[in-house]
Parts: sequence; C-alpha cells; structure tokens
Amino acid sequence: MRQMGMDLINKGVRKENLLYVNFEDPRFSELDTKLMEYILSTYKEFMAPKGEQHIFMDEVQEVDGWEKWIRMMHELKKAKLVISGSNAKLLSRELGTLLTGRHLDLSVYPLSFKEFLKFNGIFQMDRIDLVTKETEIKGLLRKYIEWGSFPEVALSEQKKEILLNYFGDLVEKDLLRRFRVRKSSAMKALIKYYLSNAGNLTTYSSIEKFLKLSADTVEKFSGYFEDVYLIFFLKRFSFKVREQEKSPRKVYAIDTGLCNAVGFRFFDNIGKLVENIVFLELQRRQAIHPEWELYYWKDEHHREVDFIIKKNKQVEELIQVCWNINDPKTRTRETRSLLKAMDQFGKNEASIITDEHEAVEDVKGKKIAYVPLWKWLIS
Repeated sequence: MRQMGMDLINKGVRKENLLYVNFEDPRFSELDTKLMEYILSTYKEFMAPKGEQHIFMDEVQEVDGWEKWIRMMHELKKAKLVISGSNAKLLSRELGTLLTGRHLDLSVYPLSFKEFLKFNGIFQMDRIDLVTKETEIKGLLRKYIEWGSFPEVALSEQKKEILLNYFGDLVEKDLLRRFRVRKSSAMKALIKYYLSNAGNLTTYSSIEKFLKLSADTVEKFSGYFEDVYLIFFLKRFSFKVREQEKSPRKVYAIDTGLCNAVGFRFFDNIGKLVENIVFLELQRRQAIHPEWELYYWKDEHHREVDFIIKKNKQVEELIQVCWNINDPKTRTRETRSLLKAMDQFGKNEASIITDEHEAVEDVKGKKIAYVPLWKWLIS
C-alpha cells in the first residue's frame, strides 16, 4: 500500500491527497465507524486536500461495521479506496455479499522465487546471467526451500524466531480468537500434523485414528485452516464429482519455512517440500489464468502424477515432481506413472521437475522434459 502511495506521488498526485491509516495502531481505542468518520474529517481539516483523494486503510477488519462505511464512501464517490487485512476475513462470503460489484480482490502470497532472488540482489534473468550466477541461484534455492519466502524472513538472520512468532500469532489471533476455539491443544496438534505431512495424501478418517479427534472436528478445524490460508487441499482428478469428493486429498502449506520451523526436518523431507513449492507456484500462475483447474491424478494401480492442469474440459499439462531422478527404480516409477496418465489424456508431452537433471527424452513415442526446479520457477 505504501508502494502504491509512492507510485501515485511519482505520477504527480499531491501528498496531501493521500491518507494512510493502520487500524492496529494502539492509539485507536474504540474501533467503529465513528472513528473512521472522525479520522476523515480530521484529515480534511488539517491537510485540506484538493481534488480526488486516495485513502488506504490497513487491517480494516479490526473496525466494527467497516464495510458499511466503505460502501457509503464508494457510492458517494468521496474517495478512491484501498483496503487490506492480514487474514481471510476480508474474503469471506459475507464481504462478497456486502460489496457485490464494488470490489476487486487480490490475494498476496509469500515471495515467488523470482521475487526472492530480487530480495537477494539478483535482478537480471538473461541467459548470460543464468550461466554466471547459476551456483549462487542454486544456493539461494536451498534457502528458499528450507526457510520459505515470507519477506521479513528472507531479509532477516533470525529466521526461525520470526517463523515461530508468525505461527504463534496465526494460531492465537487468526484461529483461536476468531473462531472461538476451546480445544486449543487439539487444534495445534492438527496444524502440526498437516505441516509435517505437506505433499501427502490425507483423509479426515485417517487423521481421526492418528490424533484421536473426531472426523467432524478434523473437518471443521481444516476448514478454519483453509480460511486463513495456512493450508490448501488438492483434489484428485476425476470426471465424476462424487469420486473427486470421496478420494483422499493432498495437503500443502502456505510456506515451507513454517513446515520446517513447526513440523518436520528439512533434509529428511526435501522431496515433499519441493512438491509444496511447485504447488504454490502453480497457485500463483492460476491467479493469472483463472480458467485453470489444478488436481493430482491417481489410478487404480496407485500410479500417481503430482499435478494436472485442466483448462475448460481439456487436460493441458502434466507435471511430476522428483527431486532425485538418478535412482533407476525411482526414475522408472515416475515415468511409468506419467506415461500412463499421458495415454489416458491423449498427451504427447509432459514434464518432470528435478534437482539438477535437465534433458528431453523420447519414451515410447512420447516426449518427457526434465527441468531443474530453479529454472522452472523463473521460467
């Protein structure tokens, strides 16, 4: 929001025409629409803006009844408004009803790998730079996998401390307090279970047996985690909706750094962490291509493909993730699954994302491209 404000100033908008308010400022006590009106009148009295005003309101969900005030301001065309909040309350069904046709939503993910490289001083991406900086980029990729990509974590040396603080805030503020959860220990156990099993198939009934929680509680808590963007569930591909819903789902986390800080150890699970990173990148790309649908594929013989991209009624792309493709048994298993899916969907090309192996191979008349993760992420 501050960057947007600076951009407006650079384009000639007077500073006096910009107002930025953070509703987490401890000096605000009574958070209601009267406060919003008082802030606006004080701003106009002291700053005397002329022409169109731009009002930025951060953490606006803290104010009771904020949506009615925002709607009134918009309908009367009193200002251009940008509102933000750090949790999913701003994207609830109720918001969609209250602001129908009056808002554009933007979900902000942690840093992509391209953005992460820029945070670490690598801006150019032409062929010469890729050759000269390949070793450095691979080193940064390891950090990206291990510590995740929250901006503050990327810039700080106190990475684990920040991640644990994020986790604590998320549990206390976004989950326990908002949803008024009484079983805090059960919820924390379920979060840790999911963060320790990123990239794995899961069902509510299997978790019920493992954590001794009822399947209903697991389902309810899992919905909360999705609401606050902590985890995502990926459905199995099927032309039958009933089969999709009944099949196990894959679970992924919003950040691999959280997985390592709260859940499992980095080097023991690097393959699953890499799969999680590919999933998040596909989520970012899906935001640009809203017609995409994302699934995993599995047949009755348990042959599995990690990601299938469907567009309209056609499967567009098949992506397998295999960090270490050098083991002959692993390579055979991964390619066999991919070939089976390619036959089923009538595709002649597919990709396997790897650690370093790069090649294009013809297997039984079909083309399989092996692409290093770092190259795929910046492509």
